[in-house]
Amino acid sequence: MPNIADAPRGEARGYVLGTAEGERLINRGGDVFIKVDPGRGSQTVSLGTQQVPPGVGIPRHRHAYMDEFIYVLEGSGTFVLDDEPYPIEKGGTIFIPKGSWHALENPGGEVVILWAVSPTGQEEFFRAISSRPGNRRNILRLNKHLRSGSRSKPTN
Repeated sequence: MPNIADAPRGEARGYVLGTAEGERLINRGGDVFIKVDPGRGSQTVSLGTQQVPPGVGIPRHRHAYMDEFIYVLEGSGTFVLDDEPYPIEKGGTIFIPKGSWHALENPGGEVVILWAVSPTGQEEFFRAISSRPGNRRNILRLNKHLRSGSRSKPTN
């Protein structure tokens, strides 16, 4: 497998990652793997997976600067898009235009999603609100990020 660290800056280079490869973070009790982002050569798209434990869901939010799509890899639940609930299950696809309010409800079981955003930025938000494996989640870091009025993308 090519080592992306060997690619000169500014030169995009393809790579292949396995299921549990990428930058691993812990968010609300579930794994997040950042697979594609500017640090790995993509300047226009960020992509990753997110495990959403039973009953945790994804709170209602919107992204001011980016479009997002979600593909359901495992599980089922309800996706709320602009206050309209839609049942989702494995194989389902959701497109969320920038500025649209959205949330995920999964009271009955775990959901695993593949997310992608354009332009990039979602990966930075996950880094700000998540913890590294083995470290306790840092709520103060999240509160500081939100209070700062940071224009980092997405704005949640």
